[in-house]
Amino acid sequence: MSPASTHLTPRSDAPPQTVLVVEDEVLVRLVIADYLRECGYRVYEAANAGEAVAVLQSPEASIDVVFSDAQMPGDMDGFGLARWVRANKPGIQVILTSGVERAADVAATLCEAGPLLKKPYPSQEAVNHIKQLQAKAGRA
Repeated sequence: MSPASTHLTPRSDAPPQTVLVVEDEVLVRLVIADYLRECGYRVYEAANAGEAVAVLQSPEASIDVVFSDAQMPGDMDGFGLARWVRANKPGIQVILTSGVERAADVAATLCEAGPLLKKPYPSQEAVNHIKQLQAKAGRA
């Protein structure tokens, strides 16, 4: 697996951060993934948590941030994915997004710095959240 090509060169000498966008709504996924690429991130995409776990387990993928919808169809939703990441890939930051207000309480226990983004969110707000998490982790 290889990330889709980036549109812009990252703005520093550090390697670009890699984000896994997990979203079952294809248009939402494409918009945020393309925007992140334009901002210099390497981006992988997954339509559900099962695909996301496969990417995360791939030796070719080195993911820094998982940016996932909280509610997705399938055996595992975004909350389950966040729990899986915490148990199996503890160095990876997780940001959950949701259009459901009550999801914030659950996300607060699974993500660092309260990174639940309420849908609809501006693309730049997603980038700002990623930058804040990476700075907090000392990877900015």
